[in-house]
Amino acid sequence: MADNDTGELRRSLGVFDAVTIGLGSMLGAGIFAALGPAARAAGPGLLLGLAVAAVVAYCNATSSARLAARYPASGGTYVYGRERLGEFWGYLAGWGFVVGKTASCAAMALTIGAYAWPSHAHPVAVAAVVALTAVNYAGVQKSAWLTRVIVALVLAVLAAVIVAAFASGAAGAEALRPVGTTVGGVVQAAGLLFFAFAGYARIATLGEEVRDPARTIPRAIPVALAIALAVYALVAVAALAVLGPRRLGRATAPLVDTVRAAGTGWLVPVVQVGAAVAALGSLLALILGVSRTTLAMARDRHLPHALTAVHPRFGVPHRAELLIGVVVAVLAATVDLRGAIGFSSFAVLIYYAVANASAFTLRPDEGRPVPAIPVIGSIGCVVLAFAMPLSSVLPGLVVLGIGVAAHAIRRARAK
Repeated sequence: MADNDTGELRRSLGVFDAVTIGLGSMLGAGIFAALGPAARAAGPGLLLGLAVAAVVAYCNATSSARLAARYPASGGTYVYGRERLGEFWGYLAGWGFVVGKTASCAAMALTIGAYAWPSHAHPVAVAAVVALTAVNYAGVQKSAWLTRVIVALVLAVLAAVIVAAFASGAAGAEALRPVGTTVGGVVQAAGLLFFAFAGYARIATLGEEVRDPARTIPRAIPVALAIALAVYALVAVAALAVLGPRRLGRATAPLVDTVRAAGTGWLVPVVQVGAAVAALGSLLALILGVSRTTLAMARDRHLPHALTAVHPRFGVPHRAELLIGVVVAVLAATVDLRGAIGFSSFAVLIYYAVANASAFTLRPDEGRPVPAIPVIGSIGCVVLAFAMPLSSVLPGLVVLGIGVAAHAIRRARAK
């Protein structure tokens, strides 16, 4: 059976699988790496930053769930923006997602290398990309099975960190008081911590592969977000209570420093392995989601139409997956981790701003959320995006501008 340009993907995922994929994306390297930079930005206001990030993430999740139930096709906000706001806004969201999450894939791969073998981080990162591209190529069910294992391991490691911190005599409530916190610091911390929440959208980008999407997607997204928020809050409180805001802000491996300060140094290698496994889970789901948005954009000829091919045996967009795998491998061999994360956060927040604007246009009979939710979500996304460091905002604007210019040229040629 030959490849085809309009082949549909196999609907094989239930609620549990969709929640697991979302958790595999959210419970990744963000919680192991983002606490330090967020604490530097907000100091003792770290928990306020987490709360702001959670509110924006909740609005985004609600808008995404309603839209995904209405438009259960691969592509996420690329599809929603196109259908609700017009072709340009869908394209802008899709471009922002693909370039932002491709950078995020590289960041996750580099995190794996940094924890697994610091002196050879780049080669390990490339090897991880190759391995996980092969897993995704073999079919989404195999990806979901592997993600279940990863989520279970990461949750076990984070639980050990939380218990070690609260059981030690090093934890103190004084560090949790947001004294001397600035609004700007809290907002920037929220933008950094939002990076760790963004995985729930992976469920929406799998809309063409879940069973009964109108029921599955609206249930899976809030459940995955709620579990991730609970875990993040407990971990953040534990790290802040043990290390204090200043020491946490200086930490490059905050959870390793937390277990050391708690007097449980034997947990250090466990946490290191957990961080690498968490990044592995995020990378697995990220490659999966980016390839599906690439597929949707290729179907509309915003990207090369050859990328629409669906594998006759595995039922996956194999050409899109291979292309993304190659690009991410090249980035993982060459880019800086911090730059990749900042660029990704800016682009993805723009993507979610379009999602919220799209949800605002839904009618009541189409499952429109309470109007305040997409309004708060849109404003929150824009504010958090432009609160990021200038070194992230400027490259983000340049790359988005390149995408807009390419779109304009394509439209002009089509006339």
